[in-house]
Amino acid sequence: MAEGRERHRTRALRGAQLLLLAAAGGLWGASRLPWVLIRSSDGLGPPKLITLTGASWSTALVPLALLCLAAAVAAMAVRGWQLRVLAVVLAAVSLACGYLATSMWVARDITLRALDIAEVPLTTQFSTDRHYVGAAVSLAGAVCVLAAAVLLMRAAAHQDGSVSKYSAPAVRRAEARDLEAS
Repeated sequence: MAEGRERHRTRALRGAQLLLLAAAGGLWGASRLPWVLIRSSDGLGPPKLITLTGASWSTALVPLALLCLAAAVAAMAVRGWQLRVLAVVLAAVSLACGYLATSMWVARDITLRALDIAEVPLTTQFSTDRHYVGAAVSLAGAVCVLAAAVLLMRAAAHQDGSVSKYSAPAVRRAEARDLEAS
């Protein structure tokens, strides 16, 4: 019984780590993709084409990717309630990633923000185009982080009641009696 629990816990942890690595890669990739293109012309020189990447449009993408990498490593080191706290933090990270992605679709007019980020004067002639690939990759990363949080919570649940080699002898004897009784 304890071996089955440990096997499920290990599978859940490994799956969560893989999902977190995929999410970190996706968020980093989304930060490198173009999110907004600005075409501007001041009438004095040739028209300019300015590309705003995900890192400039949503500055939290790279730190969230690094947080996912750190969480993948931390999942190996923590157990019990600490693993549950990590899962809750990752659920909040998933919410943040999802917000960054959906804000691109929901915002009606991105022009003023894009011009402010690119430091293009409002008096020039301009047009803006959205590119949704980066936002979609960011949303896929958010889903991966949420799935990893669920797997970490399941791994913490499978660990409850298990005895480790570092448990006190009395705890190990009590667990052995419970296993013999069942």
